[in-house]
Amino acid sequence: MTSATHADSRTDALLAWFFVLVWGSGYLASKVGMQYAPPFTFLALRYVFGVLCLIPWLLVSRPVWPANRREFFHVCVAGLLMHAFTLGGSHYAQYLGMSAGITALLLATQPLFTAVFAHRMMGERLALMQWVGVALGLAGVALVVWHKVDVKAVTAASLLAAAVSLAAMTTGTLYQRAFCRAADLRSSSFIQFVLSLCVLAPAAWAVEGFTVRWSWQMAAAIVFLVIFASILAVNALHLLMRRGHAAKVTSLMFLTPIVAVFLEWAMFAVVPTRLSIAGIAVTCVGVALVSRRT
Repeated sequence: MTSATHADSRTDALLAWFFVLVWGSGYLASKVGMQYAPPFTFLALRYVFGVLCLIPWLLVSRPVWPANRREFFHVCVAGLLMHAFTLGGSHYAQYLGMSAGITALLLATQPLFTAVFAHRMMGERLALMQWVGVALGLAGVALVVWHKVDVKAVTAASLLAAAVSLAAMTTGTLYQRAFCRAADLRSSSFIQFVLSLCVLAPAAWAVEGFTVRWSWQMAAAIVFLVIFASILAVNALHLLMRRGHAAKVTSLMFLTPIVAVFLEWAMFAVVPTRLSIAGIAVTCVGVALVSRRT
């Protein structure tokens, strides 16, 4: 392995762990924020702040903008899928009463669907043990969140919202990689934030009346989710997608509920069960199998 290859591998590893830690922390930040504003309103405020954060960055960095209408269209589609529909669906599912455990479990199937679609449509090949890793990752997440699963809280509407989020996340991840490979992530983020705001703000007004209970806790949640999750972590994911296997990269999603479990333990003294600890071990083995070199 050359020194350049070694440096690239180390950078990818750092990006991967950064994404996992931030994305897992996002579960708790969103939970805090939605105590003060309903889901569409909370997301609209999140994207307002995101746009305000990106404007000075764009003025200083002077990114490349989409060269034509076709490229602009692809950036918009990917943005709606990855931001408005993925987050809107998952947040609204919890707002309708679906437990965090079931929501996390349903969304944790995303790497499995990504692997299947990437295999069928993009010609990416996984070895047998990598498929085993995908299955183990899903099984491990099920064990991690099992103590939080409340099937009684599942309704047809909440299940539909979670299904929309899952489909959007899977499709958006592959769409971004297939059609936005050369897009500048800085200008793309701005376009996608503005478009998501244009979709979510009317929904917040029409469905929720844009009701907000202002607090420093909600403001802190928005700042964390915008800067670390929507900007830095999402861009880290896209960079990893451009440089690696779709199934390998999205298998990182299996690790995010584990981060949430440890943070709940540290912040709220919610001690993980033995079943959760077993699930963490199984998930780590699954991700290691998916990520291994072939």
